[in-house]
Amino acid sequence: MSVLKKPIISEKLNLLQERRGQYGFIVDRKATKPEIKKAIEEYFEVEVVKLNTMITSRKSRKNRKTGQITGKTNSVKKAIFSLKDGQSIDYFENV
Repeated sequence: MSVLKKPIISEKLNLLQERRGQYGFIVDRKATKPEIKKAIEEYFEVEVVKLNTMITSRKSRKNRKTGQITGKTNSVKKAIFSLKDGQSIDYFENV
């Protein structure tokens, strides 16, 4: 089972990364906090100090022209974490 799916790259997380040193990943829905922490520490060789997780709910998608609901987005689990001082992650280096 792959715990880490993909990094979250957004303006909001870029600000968190610059100001607080926090990073974000979309993770497997069934993964627990200890599993996520272990996967991050092993893959990137860093030390995780704080870890928060959240599950975003499904949202309806509407057709712009007709206004009808055409489907729903997927529900995902996100992990936002802080690293020990002086450590950082380069998302594109290990890909």
